[in-house]
Amino acid sequence: MELKDEYLTITDKTSEGFYSEKRSKFLAFAFHVTTEEEVKQIVSDFRKKYYDARHVCWAYTIGPDYALFRANDDGEPSSTAGKPILGQITKNNLTDILIIVVRYYGGVNLGTSGLIVAYRTAAAEAIANAEIVKLYQEEEIVYNFPYIMMNDVMKIIKEMSPRIVGQTYDNTCEIRLSIRKSEAARLKEKLEKLSFKED
Repeated sequence: MELKDEYLTITDKTSEGFYSEKRSKFLAFAFHVTTEEEVKQIVSDFRKKYYDARHVCWAYTIGPDYALFRANDDGEPSSTAGKPILGQITKNNLTDILIIVVRYYGGVNLGTSGLIVAYRTAAAEAIANAEIVKLYQEEEIVYNFPYIMMNDVMKIIKEMSPRIVGQTYDNTCEIRLSIRKSEAARLKEKLEKLSFKED
């Protein structure tokens, strides 16, 4: 089985979407987030900024494995706001993303199906205007070796191009490398072979 280590997210640039129905306005904003603390902070800032709006609804997904997710209707009928927003995130296979939809009520009720369409469309707009990027889950590998093996180690690094996270050079050298999860086993194997050569 091939190890799936890639995931889609959006860049740090906030993107926006807009939808209007029967004088109700739905303003959507998509943010790149990596922690629930960030989510709380942004939602709280939005509540202050759009204090005159009727609803500030949102949904997010966090983590390369899409493990953390939540949706909030903020007083709209159950599952008519947060869920459709989350649905758009899921449909586009995105993670590390928060979408907030601010609603200004236009005086006419839209009904549950109208609300679902409105929140879904506004969220889809924000995603359509976002810059989507593909990232990879990485694994960190720490390797200790005698200084004499430096050239061999560097050869492998050149060949497999992991990121060098940290290094210390002494009689015994230590190097910390970060590489795509799916490549990690191959890199470990190559480094271990060097150690056997040395023994």
